[in-house]
Amino acid sequence: MSAVPAEVLPGAGAADDGDRGEAVLGPRARLWPSLVAVYRAQLSRARVARIPLLFVATFQSIGIMIMMRGVVDGGSDARSVVAGSSVLVVAYVGLNLLAQYFGQLRGSGGLDHYATLPVPAAAVVLGAAGAYASFTVPGTVATAAFGCALFGLPLAHLWVLAAVIPLSGAALSGLGAALGLLAPRPELATLLGQLGMSAALLLGVLPARRMPETVQFARDLLPSTYGVEAFARTFGGHPDWTMVLGDLGVCAAVGVISLALATWAYRRAAVR
Repeated sequence: MSAVPAEVLPGAGAADDGDRGEAVLGPRARLWPSLVAVYRAQLSRARVARIPLLFVATFQSIGIMIMMRGVVDGGSDARSVVAGSSVLVVAYVGLNLLAQYFGQLRGSGGLDHYATLPVPAAAVVLGAAGAYASFTVPGTVATAAFGCALFGLPLAHLWVLAAVIPLSGAALSGLGAALGLLAPRPELATLLGQLGMSAALLLGVLPARRMPETVQFARDLLPSTYGVEAFARTFGGHPDWTMVLGDLGVCAAVGVISLALATWAYRRAAVR
């Protein structure tokens, strides 16, 4: 008589599975490690492609200041021009390029790749926004230093850019990501990004006191305005640091709201 292995008998597998219990899934990826991983991946991916565009953004801002030097002598107007041109570098990369990136990612189906990864949606949005905003640091500092030399403004408080760049970058990057993710077509995302950057150019660089009241109201709605105002206030002989902190606080609040909107837009786009 031949012996039959117990594993092939009816019910044996079920009993054995019952002894082992259900398979335990791996732990969910935490936000901070996921954010760092996405940030590093985006930084290495965009380094080669975005550096030439960063030079374009810097030269564009410097060219605007040289052009405005012919009509602005100094005083508060010069402060607005230098501060607005510096933050414009952040707007070009964080708002314009990020809107194009997420628009192309959605149009090409690239969001499906991120949807399969065990990372929170906020990590994808924050990681990409942080990587793009990081490219603006050298261009913004170079633009601010050149503008100060061009208009004879003091360099003593350029350290404020350490707060202006990340807070303005968060607000503008969140807005750019939301525009790219909510736009139904990549071409529309590119258009919206260009319009947003144009608004930052016209409303941020031109002195506010020379604008009509309706345009000044639109300027107050632009997230980059408060970064421009915070930076411009530091060029005075005795800066009002309470006002500077207030403007930076508005930037931070808008950054939280815009990044939350971008995270919601990412979840909405990823499930479609």
